[in-house]
Amino acid sequence: MLLNIADVLDAAAIAAIHNEIKSGGVVFTDGSATAGWQAKAVKKNEQASGAALDGIIQKASSAILTHPLFRAAANPKQLVKVMLSRYKPGMAYGTHVDNALMGGIRTDLSFTLFLKEPDTYEGGALVIEGNDGDNEIKLPAGSLVLYPTTALHHVSEVTSGERLAIVGWVRSYIRSHEDRETLFDLENAISSLRLANVDRAILDRLLKVKANLLRGWVED
Repeated sequence: MLLNIADVLDAAAIAAIHNEIKSGGVVFTDGSATAGWQAKAVKKNEQASGAALDGIIQKASSAILTHPLFRAAANPKQLVKVMLSRYKPGMAYGTHVDNALMGGIRTDLSFTLFLKEPDTYEGGALVIEGNDGDNEIKLPAGSLVLYPTTALHHVSEVTSGERLAIVGWVRSYIRSHEDRETLFDLENAISSLRLANVDRAILDRLLKVKANLLRGWVED
């Protein structure tokens, strides 16, 4: 399941991040230092560090984890790793698959939270590669794309402007991609029925199904 989620960060939060960068609270260095051996050769971007980075990551992580659509789709146990990355003209990230383990923790889902409007830079799309073709993703600032960590993907070369994004990985309570999608569909159906004011007995039955699926599938 590939899911675009709008309005994870509002304009004020995004402006605060840009201000921290302009003021020198965040600095960028060669991003290949954080890549695994299989990705290091194709990774050409910059990774953030600095005094203000922890605060930025903490606020962004909180916004992500409390977003209802993200929670319904990911069933997150934790965010395994979260980073702030930057691409300037000539930078790209070639085809790779993300590490299955980060710090000894399994990664199930990956996300990119865009921090610049798409018309401010050329190139820089996240491209999810599949047997049925490529899916190019370049979202408005504050929007997030969530996708399985199992997917081959790349970031196309930035040819002008600057791509800024927060990227990270999720350990889900639900290991199976198919099971996560089933629960997401069920949650959406329950929400729609609640809005339609259907009989409570029907909702109780569906909530029972959801609870028992979780009981059987959750790895806590």
